[in-house]
Amino acid sequence: MFLQALATAVPPTQFSQSQCWDIVEKSPVRARLQKRSRLILHSILRGDHGIATRHFAAPDIEKIFDRSSDELNAIFRAEGPALAARALTAALAQANLKASDLDALLICTCTGYLCPGLTSYVSEQLGLRTDAILQDLVGLGCGAAIPTLRAASHMLAAQPGATVACIAVEICSAVFFLDDDPGVIISACLFSDGAAATLWRATPGPTGLRAFDFQTLHRPADRDKLRFEHRDGKLRNLLDRAVPQLAASAVTELWAARGPRPIARVVAHPGGRDVLEALAPVVAPHSLDASARVLRDFGNMSSPSVLFALEETLRTATPTAADGDFWLVSFGAGFSAHSCRFGV
Repeated sequence: MFLQALATAVPPTQFSQSQCWDIVEKSPVRARLQKRSRLILHSILRGDHGIATRHFAAPDIEKIFDRSSDELNAIFRAEGPALAARALTAALAQANLKASDLDALLICTCTGYLCPGLTSYVSEQLGLRTDAILQDLVGLGCGAAIPTLRAASHMLAAQPGATVACIAVEICSAVFFLDDDPGVIISACLFSDGAAATLWRATPGPTGLRAFDFQTLHRPADRDKLRFEHRDGKLRNLLDRAVPQLAASAVTELWAARGPRPIARVVAHPGGRDVLEALAPVVAPHSLDASARVLRDFGNMSSPSVLFALEETLRTATPTAADGDFWLVSFGAGFSAHSCRFGV
C-alpha cells in the first residue's frame, strides 16, 4: 500500500522535565511517596535521561495524580478525539483530500476505553461518510501503529480503490498514576501525549513510497513485564526493568528475519533512553538519531512515536531503490514487537 500523507499533532501545552519536577514537588502526592521514590523522580526529571520536553492534553496537570477514574476517562473522551482529528485534518490537507473521501478509518490507542470507540467521535467531528468503515484497535500498547498499518493493507488488498486513514493517538496523561513502584514512577517521567495520522491507497501517492513486508512477534510469557493493570479503577502501567533487554531481544529476532533487500535507515519506537541504547548494537551501524530526537522533544508518546520518528527521518532522507528501504520497528505490551519496510 502507498503512502499519501503523514501528519502529527501534539497538545499545545508543553512542559520541560524541570517543570514536571516542580509540579511534583508542589503536589500533595509527594508527601505520600517514600523518600526513595522522590529521589528517583528527582533524578529522572532533573537529570539528563534523553527527554527535554513533553506535551500534555490533560487540563490542570498539577492535579492529575489526584483525579478520579471517572475524571481521567472524561479527559480521554474529550482530548483523544480532538487530538486525533487534528492529526487527520493535517494529513487530509497534505493529500488535498476531504474527510468524505475516506472509505475507512482505523484508530489505535491504549490509554482509554470508549464504546463506541474513537473512530465514532472522529468521524463525526470531521464529517466522514456514514458508510465509511470504522475500526478501533485497543490493547496493543506502544507497538500498535505498525499492526494498524498492516490491518489497513489488508483492507486495501480487498478493496483496491479505497482510501484508508490510520491514526495512532494516546492521551498518556489520562492514565498517569503514581505510587512507590519504580516502574510506575519511571512511567510518569517518560510518557506524553500525541497523535499521528497516515493516509493510504493501493496506488502510488506523490512520493511513490509504500509500506510492506510486515512482521510480528509475540512473547506472552513476558506479558507481565509491560502492561496495564487496573488499580482503584484506574489504569496503572507495569514497567519492568528488563524492558530494554526484552525490546532488544525481540528486535534482534525481527531484524534477523528482515530478508535480503538493503536497509538504508532504521526507524524505531523511542521507548526511552535505555531502550534506544539497548537497540543500538542490534541494528548497528544504522543510527537511531531520529528516534532519539523525537524522544528528546516529545517524550514517549506510546503508539504514535514510531510515526513521529518516521516523519523526522523523512525530513533528511527518502528511501530509494539504490540506497534501500527504511525499516520500521515498534514494540510494547504483550510482550510484542512489529516491523515493516517503507520504500519504493
